[in-house]
Amino acid sequence: MSYRLWYWPDLQGRGEFIRLPLEAAGIAYNDCGRMRGAEVMLENMESHGGRQPFAPPYLELDGLIVAQTANILMYLGERHDLAPSGMRDRLWLHQLQLTIADLVAEVHNVHHPVAAMDYYDAQKPEAARAALQFRNERMPKYFDHFEQAIASSSGDWLVDHRWTYADCSLFQIVEGLRYMFPQRMATLEPDYPRLVRIRDQVADLPGIRAYLKSDRRIPFNTDGIFRHYPELDAA
Repeated sequence: MSYRLWYWPDLQGRGEFIRLPLEAAGIAYNDCGRMRGAEVMLENMESHGGRQPFAPPYLELDGLIVAQTANILMYLGERHDLAPSGMRDRLWLHQLQLTIADLVAEVHNVHHPVAAMDYYDAQKPEAARAALQFRNERMPKYFDHFEQAIASSSGDWLVDHRWTYADCSLFQIVEGLRYMFPQRMATLEPDYPRLVRIRDQVADLPGIRAYLKSDRRIPFNTDGIFRHYPELDAA
């Protein structure tokens, strides 16, 4: 069994939130967008008729198609034991993942506050205003929530005593925001030791260590969700 993951070939983007738990758990997958290109991906997506995905990432296996990042992760969590067994904890984990999805959308809107399809250069003044609010208000608000969630756990991870797909997503959030806002993150991180600890623990998982050293980990760049524009960063 090998999943077919479809996402844009040159980006981490939302696809990275799927790759990380697959790599951490050693689950076989083919990164089809990278292997076959964006045009083939779009053709494949449109071939599924009325139930086609709205956008990548999406996952294929034996005729089953699952799209939307949090939906894919919930599916993988239940199928591969990457989520808690109890319903209450599974829903809590899914709730946190949906909150992460909200944060990711806000991250993208920082550099595209006016129109997602327009270039950053066409909306720089608006982006500067959005970045100021995001750095000063939204980042601490989200980080407070995640820090409190981790503190409520009885174990070393986000939920209980083992890692889940949402721990991998928190790793990606910290890594992405370190790239996007290095000055701001240097100021904030001492106030969120639990969140940083989750990041470090995920980075130390054998599958993640190997992945980060491989060419499968696409570098952050200014075409993805997390983009570093020095003029948008400040402590």
